[in-house]
Amino acid sequence: MIVSRTTRKAILTKLKKKVAEHDPILISSAGSGLVASLLEKAGVDCVNTFAGARLRANGMGTMAMMWPILDSNAQVLRNTTEDILPAMKGDAFICACINANDPLKDMRTFLQVLLDNGIPAVSNIGPSISYVDKDSTLFKVMHKSGIRIEHEVEMLALAKEMGLLSVGLAFDMEDARAILEGAKPDIFCFHAGNTKGGLRGYDSGETIEGTAERTEVAYKMAREIHPEVILVGHGAAMETPDDAQYMLDHTSGHGVWTGSSTERLPIEKAVFEAASAFANLTFSAKATQES
Repeated sequence: MIVSRTTRKAILTKLKKKVAEHDPILISSAGSGLVASLLEKAGVDCVNTFAGARLRANGMGTMAMMWPILDSNAQVLRNTTEDILPAMKGDAFICACINANDPLKDMRTFLQVLLDNGIPAVSNIGPSISYVDKDSTLFKVMHKSGIRIEHEVEMLALAKEMGLLSVGLAFDMEDARAILEGAKPDIFCFHAGNTKGGLRGYDSGETIEGTAERTEVAYKMAREIHPEVILVGHGAAMETPDDAQYMLDHTSGHGVWTGSSTERLPIEKAVFEAASAFANLTFSAKATQES
């Protein structure tokens, strides 16, 4: 197996062409090679890999990665190089979502390892401290322990310096500003919250109108700080293609980022329906009589 390679320059050329042509950009998460290959075949621009996607593929919610049940950076490296990259043809690029707050890894060394393995882009959500509510005791304890958004900003800036495409993500305006000002990422994603729906989705009660409204506020701030940034939205009430269409129609972004919407939710529905159809089979009257 020879894994296809690409560069930050080539990726940006393709994405900027789509922006100029008003063609939406699609970033989607994959926790398995099968999902990654299907996403690429469907035409996504970027397949992102992270510990949450791998756990999601095993039936857990994405936020399970916030609990220390695995080494997220080691997991994303192994999952990406062994499962995802070999399954893809190179039509979509890979973005590894990594943990910049990992106290056991030098980020410069780790980013070089990713580059050497054919991974051309990184994001800061594998996991990110931005996931944690700032008024919570958990956030205060983690912050006191040295787990800070500043480390994520530094990692994204270093990644860009080293020739990787940088994809910044934040849950709130404070973290968004820190990332946009400090790292000037190539792509910025405003994460409106965990995607609702399915067996593990969390429904905050927000409507798609509310998600779009909050996202647009983040987009306007992003453009003031970093006018060249490519903007995508993700999460909360954006569950279905119709929801994503609403986001495209009612925000000034350049595309969307899907996770559960194109991985967990379709798998849950398709596998359950197929398995149920088999499980509900019965012996016909003729077969019963003959036996």
